[in-house]
Amino acid sequence: MTMRTRSISRDVTHQVRDTIVMVKRNLLRIVRLPQLLFFSSVQPIIFLLLFTYVFGGAITRGTDIAYIDFLLPGVLVQTAVFGSTQTAIGLTEDLAAGVIDRFRSLPMARSAVLTGRTTADLIRNVVVTIIMLAVGSIIGFRIGGTALEALLGVAVALLFGFSLSWAMAALGLWVKNAETAQTASFVLIFPLVFASSIFVPTASMPSWLQGFAANQPVSVIASTVRALMGGLPVGSLVLQSALWIAAILAVFFPLGVRIYRRAVGS
Repeated sequence: MTMRTRSISRDVTHQVRDTIVMVKRNLLRIVRLPQLLFFSSVQPIIFLLLFTYVFGGAITRGTDIAYIDFLLPGVLVQTAVFGSTQTAIGLTEDLAAGVIDRFRSLPMARSAVLTGRTTADLIRNVVVTIIMLAVGSIIGFRIGGTALEALLGVAVALLFGFSLSWAMAALGLWVKNAETAQTASFVLIFPLVFASSIFVPTASMPSWLQGFAANQPVSVIASTVRALMGGLPVGSLVLQSALWIAAILAVFFPLGVRIYRRAVGS
């Protein structure tokens, strides 16, 4: 093994070790603030119950499956998308509290702060997703495909949320204020969520909106998750979803690290 190879191996080891430390730190914060996990779970449950029992009867037009089977995969995607906003808010809070300044003084990999934060938020989304599936099964949701296909569908939703966490990390570090980060993230996310196939088929939308709604990333991911969990034809949806996730990560992973380094002056 050459000296260069050893150096790269050592750097990767340090990166992984530092990331694990940051993941533990962020997960402990969630444990110490259980109300954060509680309200993260309550919000999507409210959406699920409201759209199932209040709006479901009026929205069934254009769906060829039970509305709860149409809705729940979409709400899983919505949950992952909204969960990504916590990355922006959490980072801005750490900046304001001087926590990130203390991290800068430690001999740790710079990207570990962001990787640890986004990974912890991914784990939180896993827990919320499990709760959502349990509630969905109680009110009538049934998996139409195989267990493996259902797991793949859940993985697609979670990985999409993970990729958006990097976009939100870059946004939070750029605005440097928790209130601004929250407002900005929802301004960006709300049009994508509600002009998508999460709650209704895009065919039920006005013709001028259908093109955008059917092809924007949230709709592509929601359609992929729905097809996998419902045992419906998948076609190229998995490939399209993988390309969207990879593209978002390719842009915002390096951008987030770059903005972080500027924010901490390193």
